[in-house]
Amino acid sequence: MRSAFLDASDTAAGLLRDPAVTARWGEPSALPGFTVGGLARHLANQVTRTVTLLAGPPGEAAVPVLDHFTGAGWAGSGRDSDDNVLIRTRGEEAAVLTSAAELTAEVDAALDELRTTVPAQHPERIVDLGEWGLTVDDFLLTRVLELVVHVDDLAVSLDVPAPQLPPEAVTATVELLGRLAVWRHGALPVVRALARQERAPASIAAL
Repeated sequence: MRSAFLDASDTAAGLLRDPAVTARWGEPSALPGFTVGGLARHLANQVTRTVTLLAGPPGEAAVPVLDHFTGAGWAGSGRDSDDNVLIRTRGEEAAVLTSAAELTAEVDAALDELRTTVPAQHPERIVDLGEWGLTVDDFLLTRVLELVVHVDDLAVSLDVPAPQLPPEAVTATVELLGRLAVWRHGALPVVRALARQERAPASIAAL
């Protein structure tokens, strides 16, 4: 999981360096409510915020990774829910205060630090997220999911080919999304969507 996170972060950093990020900074992204700059900032946060959280004091108790999503207000609440609007608002407000070049430099510096700090984490370290904690590898899994999903979102927003993500990161993301889809829709609809096109539901979207 640690190498998957670092490799996915490196892929995201490469996409953020694309000149199209600067050229389209203030334009709408593929995600309604996000400009390209706001989405780029949100993607970058998956790297920069990790530095902050790993530098903080460890938590005392961890929840299972699925509970991290099922207990979060934004998960499955729809893009216009208060929680999801707040996420976009924070991204947009932060984007106003920076530029594509500054964001790239920030991410590169964070990634340089994480290449040392991530492998050094104790396997039983708990990352304190406020209301609850996650083991360090479960926390990194949640960041991998965010990176994989939002790298694609940003590439689509820039009209550039989606970069090839590390296989380990993609596999971990698909597995976690599958578990979340079962939580949202039930096991049978997910099985039908994957195995029986004639009985597939309209959607088994996990998020």
